[in-house]
Amino acid sequence: MWIPNSPGGGYDQTGRAAVGVLESEDIISGSFEVTNIRGASGSVALTRLMGEEGNEHLLMTAGLGVVGSAYSSGLEHGLGDATPVAQLIEDHEGVLVPADSPFETIGDLVEAWKADPASLVVGGGSSPGGPDHLFPMQLAETVGIDPREVTYERYDGGGPLTSALLGDKIRVGFSGLGEFTGQIASGALRVLAVSGAERLRGATVSDVPTLQESGIDLVFTNWRGVLAPPGVSDERRDELVAMLEQMRATPAWEEQLEKNGWVDRFVAGDDFGDFIAEQDARVASILEGAGLL
Repeated sequence: MWIPNSPGGGYDQTGRAAVGVLESEDIISGSFEVTNIRGASGSVALTRLMGEEGNEHLLMTAGLGVVGSAYSSGLEHGLGDATPVAQLIEDHEGVLVPADSPFETIGDLVEAWKADPASLVVGGGSSPGGPDHLFPMQLAETVGIDPREVTYERYDGGGPLTSALLGDKIRVGFSGLGEFTGQIASGALRVLAVSGAERLRGATVSDVPTLQESGIDLVFTNWRGVLAPPGVSDERRDELVAMLEQMRATPAWEEQLEKNGWVDRFVAGDDFGDFIAEQDARVASILEGAGLL
């Protein structure tokens, strides 16, 4: 199992959770070797995957961020050139502020942001084209702000993003909430809104409203799944899909969903390939609106 970023990130959490269940539930014979491949927000790993054509013993986690990194890195290939195995989960983004922020609600933030978009610095853990970048760009457009006026700072994961928020380097953070559970529980960070269609489960965020509940007509979701290299046979892909379907049916996987605040969203094979094509078009549209494509 290849992981297209550093240990501790969303792809790493998803890949290692899946591997752990596959091994502990004896769904596979033998074991996985898990390898983190850093570089260019997933583009290095994706390029290496393209070079493993026909390798039927290799999987890689991927998601919305890797779709974006293929654009921002100017790659000739994208996720659609790999073998789609299965989407596993959907992950909602949150709007984070430090405890002493004057923004008590998402409405407070939007009012200040619209008054002077460029001076209100926001940040996330994604490079241009990744979910933490796409979310504020789409939110800005939804509330009537030109995305090209948004001042966005990119940080390498939850730790640096937390430091930037608490150190008053940025006013607002946009990210998945799995890496911030401790800071939210302690009260160091507050969540103004979550981006999904429904509220998240979990004691620390169950009372946080969605954007739609707050009067903002936007649902934004990140997702993560599993790819195989190009050139894998249909028979082998079907075997891999069946393996992940069996994993999904276990209580152990349900525990991982609950623990990480993930939404089960299993889409396999050709349907997953169609979904990837839709996501590619989605990312291209947002980047064009932000003047980055």
